[in-house]
Amino acid sequence: MACRFPRANERVRKLSNAGIIKAWCAVLDPAKIGNTVCAFVYVDMDYEGEAEACRALCSMDEVQEVHHISGAHSYLLKIRLADNAALQSLLHDRIKALPAVRHTESIIVLQSEKETPQMVVS
Repeated sequence: MACRFPRANERVRKLSNAGIIKAWCAVLDPAKIGNTVCAFVYVDMDYEGEAEACRALCSMDEVQEVHHISGAHSYLLKIRLADNAALQSLLHDRIKALPAVRHTESIIVLQSEKETPQMVVS
């Protein structure tokens, strides 16, 4: 059977071969899987132990994103969990327990107007 979109398929193949497409994934509705709380957390770290702490943060399933940022804080995390109690537990028991972590500041999302993993390819 002939492909209906040969140019599109060729474009996707080229993007994949060039490493521009990093992964194929399903985008889940957080509320439908019980992750109703989204929080952004600023994390301040000491240089000593920072690499180990960063690896630990990246390995936590609840942490969706870890960004090394400029400004007053060291890192910005995006976290999704079931409820505020789960957020408190994650912060207290796992994130603040990391030796390099000095301080955290949490921002709880009330409502997301736009959230997408999509990017424009020019």
